[in-house]
Amino acid sequence: MKVCFIIVLIVFFFIPVSSFSSPIIYINQVGFDANAAKIAVVRLDNKMDEKISFHIINAKNEIVFSGFLSASMKIDEWVADKFFYQANFSSLKNLGNYKLSLLINGEQIISDEFIIDENALAKLTIPSIIHYYNKQRANTPQELAVDKHLLLFGNTKTVDLRGGWCDASGDISKYFSHLAYANFMSPQQIPLVTWSLINAEESVPNLLTQLGVKDSMASEALWGADYIMRSLSDENYFYMTVFSYFNKDPNARRVVGLRANSVTTNEYQCAFREGGGMAIAALARISRWKKNGDFTSAEYLNAAERAFAHLLINNTKYDDDGKENIIDDYCALMAATELWMATDNILYKNEARKRADNFAKRMTPSGYFLANDSTRPFWHAADAGLPVIALARYLKKETDTNLREATLAVIKKALDYNLNITNDVVNPFGYARQSFLIHNKVKEGFFIPHENETGWWWQGEDARLGSLATAAIVGGKLLYKKPVNKSVRDSLMQFASQQLSWVLGCNPYSICFMYGFGKKNVPYMHSMYGHGSERGGISNGITGKDGNADGSGIDFKTEAKGNEWRWTEQWIPHAAWFLQAVVAMAEEDE
Repeated sequence: MKVCFIIVLIVFFFIPVSSFSSPIIYINQVGFDANAAKIAVVRLDNKMDEKISFHIINAKNEIVFSGFLSASMKIDEWVADKFFYQANFSSLKNLGNYKLSLLINGEQIISDEFIIDENALAKLTIPSIIHYYNKQRANTPQELAVDKHLLLFGNTKTVDLRGGWCDASGDISKYFSHLAYANFMSPQQIPLVTWSLINAEESVPNLLTQLGVKDSMASEALWGADYIMRSLSDENYFYMTVFSYFNKDPNARRVVGLRANSVTTNEYQCAFREGGGMAIAALARISRWKKNGDFTSAEYLNAAERAFAHLLINNTKYDDDGKENIIDDYCALMAATELWMATDNILYKNEARKRADNFAKRMTPSGYFLANDSTRPFWHAADAGLPVIALARYLKKETDTNLREATLAVIKKALDYNLNITNDVVNPFGYARQSFLIHNKVKEGFFIPHENETGWWWQGEDARLGSLATAAIVGGKLLYKKPVNKSVRDSLMQFASQQLSWVLGCNPYSICFMYGFGKKNVPYMHSMYGHGSERGGISNGITGKDGNADGSGIDFKTEAKGNEWRWTEQWIPHAAWFLQAVVAMAEEDE
C-alpha cells in the first residue's frame, strides 16, 4: 500500500491545475483530537471552475487521506476579491504527524505540520497552561511585601491580599472582574481561573496523572482559592481589584473599584456579577476536596456561605446601576449550585432553581438571551458560553424531571442559535457570530461592537471562543446522548473545533495565539517584576476593524501607538476558557 500511496503522490504533484496564484493554507498549527472535526481553509486569488483535490501526507510523504476542496466562498467584509475553500478531513482518525498538501499551478503547497492524537489538545496544552498560571502568580518579593498591607482606596485601613495571578502580560493588577461600571460587560477573572482549574482536576484526573501534572493542577487551584479567601472582607463581601496604576513603584498599589481610563473609586465591593458569584462557586467546589491550602476545607465552605448570605441581601447595592442582569444570574447560579452540591441545603437548591428559571424568561424567539429586562441582547467578549455552562453545572445536581427538561430546552435553544447565526452567512473559518445592540438596533456580526457601554474597551475575543466551544461540547453531550441525534451533536463538535482551531492558527492572519505553540506567535510582551508573556498563555486575538463602531471588518495589529494590547496581550480568562474546552473534549460522556 505504501508504494501505491507514493506513486499517487508523485502523479498528483505533476497534474497541472488552471492558473492560480498566492495560495495560502490556514490550519490549526498544533493538533486535532482524533475524533474531532478537522477543517483547514485555503485562500486563492481566483475562483476555481473545477474540483481540486487535497491530500494529507505523513512524515514519510505518503498520502494517508484525499479529498476535494469545498465550493468557493467569499467574505468581502474581511478581504475583497479572494476566494476561500474548506478542506475537511474530519474522517481521518489515524494517529500521527501530518501536513496538508495541494498542487496549485504546478507548485506544491504544503501546510504547517499538525498532530492527530487521542485527546491531542489536552495532552499538548494542559501542562503549558498550568505553567502559564504558575508564572502569573503575584509572588515576587516586591508584590508579596506590598500586598500584605494594601491600602483601601480613600481609607487608611490595610488588608492582606497576597497571592492571586497578575491579570495580563501587560498588567500586573489583580481582578475579580473589571468593567463593572458598564454593567453588562463584566468578565470573570481570578475566580473563573480558580473554578476552571478545580473543574479540570475533577473532570480528567486520570489524564492529568498520565501527564504528570495532577498535583500541579491541584496546587494552582488551591493558590487561587487562598487568594479568594484573603479577598473576603470582614463584612463578607469580596474586594474586587488590586490596581497597580501601571506604576513601577509597588507602593502605588491600592484596593479599588475601577472605571474607565483607570479612574479609581472606593466601590471595590463585588456583586455576584463582579466576581462574587464565581468566587463563592470556586470556594464551595474546592471545599469538597477535603484538602487544605493556606486555609482548611471547612474554612473555604464557611467563607462561601457567608459571602452568599451577604450578597442575597446586598447584591443590588453593589451592582453599579442597582439592577441585576443576566451576569448576576449565571454567576449566582454557579454559586448556588456549588453550595447546593457541597451542603444539600434547601436554601441553595431554591436559589439555584430560581436563577435557572430566569434564563427561560430571558430567552428570545431568536435564541439569544436578553441581558436586561428590555431589549439588550446578551453578548460578551469573554464569557458568552457561561450561561450554558452554569445551566449544565446546575443539571449535575438537579433531579426534578420537569425542571431538567425545561433547562435542557433552554440550553438547546441557545446552542441552536449559536449554530444558526454562525452558519447564516458565508463563514469559511466557522467563526462564532453574535447579536448585539448598537444605535438602538439589534445587529449581527463576527466581532463585538467597539462602541459599547464601556466607552473605550474592546479587544480580541479568544476567551469568548473558548467559552462558546466549551458550551457546545458540554451542552452537546447533555442533549444528544443517543445516535439518533448524532448529526446535530457533530455540528456542535465541529463548531467547537473551529473556535479552538482559530485560536491555534486557523485564522486569516495564520497566527497561533497560544504562546510557544505553532509556527507564528504574537511578539513577546514584557511586564513588571519579571512577568510577561509565557508559554501556554493566550493573547487577545483578532478584532473588527479599528475605527468601525459596529465591529465590522477585521483587524490585527502588533503596533498601534500603545494600543496593540487589544490584540497581542495575554489575559488570564483566555487560557481558563481554553482549558475548560479541551477538558470537556477529553472528558468521557456520562
